[in-house]
Amino acid sequence: MSAEKVAVVVVTYNRADLLRGMLDGLAGLDRAPDAVFVVDNASTDHTREVLEASALPGLVAIHTTDNLGGAGGFRLGLQTAYGQGYDVMWLMDDDVIPAPDCLSVLLAADGCCLIAVREDRSGALVEKAALRFDLRNPLAIRPKTASIDSTYPDRAAMPTTVEVENVAFEGFLVRREVIDRIGLPDASYFIFYDDVDFAIRARRAGFAIRAVRDAVLVRQLDFDQQHDLAGWKGYYMYRNLFVVHFRYGENPLVRLKPVLIALAVVVLSPLRGGRAEARNVSRALRDGWRMRSLPGR
Repeated sequence: MSAEKVAVVVVTYNRADLLRGMLDGLAGLDRAPDAVFVVDNASTDHTREVLEASALPGLVAIHTTDNLGGAGGFRLGLQTAYGQGYDVMWLMDDDVIPAPDCLSVLLAADGCCLIAVREDRSGALVEKAALRFDLRNPLAIRPKTASIDSTYPDRAAMPTTVEVENVAFEGFLVRREVIDRIGLPDASYFIFYDDVDFAIRARRAGFAIRAVRDAVLVRQLDFDQQHDLAGWKGYYMYRNLFVVHFRYGENPLVRLKPVLIALAVVVLSPLRGGRAEARNVSRALRDGWRMRSLPGR
């Protein structure tokens, strides 16, 4: 394990001050990574200045000319690290700070797909990884039927490792044999569900995904997943949820579910997001259907 070459892959966009804190956290690790690739998604704030001022060893800044989204950013960062021969790639968002022993604890655990466990700044467990992501039951409107933080009251109540069925690209450690087998994340998601898609492909290729209790990340921002479904993020949330069902639904009824969800949203739109949400979900259904085939590697 100690001989493995480890690269951290970070994606950031217009959150320079959070990025600075995250880089300081990486500098404090008791097992330093061999490289840190930061994909700056065409930020317009002072992200470039933060990166240029950082003294973090092994830091490589990749400045894109366009915003590739989280999906495109992680694909680019992973592609770069993989292409340079790194054995282990640890994916990180710009709003988390790892505990000093986080990486060493992950590297000591068994498995090719591992996740650190997220807490908030007060120490409360906020790990959203799904214990069950149901693509078999057509009546499961939301496929995530149980998560770590809905199952365990705190991190201390968890077993040493917990097998999960999806991940966030926020503390996810993947070894290169996984990419050898399944390829890179799908950049066409732009935001949301690119990590879910990758996790499904990894599990279907035979790789278990485990959350490692004692590998801790501290999240600096509160979770805010209840986005305005009538806004631009709502379009991606609907579209990408539909893509996952079209691609990986385990029976015809599950693959039909996006049509039923879209119909229900349109019917209820006068009571919810109005015409904007109805347009979002209709466009999401059309575009999600076009994305139903997994793109080539």
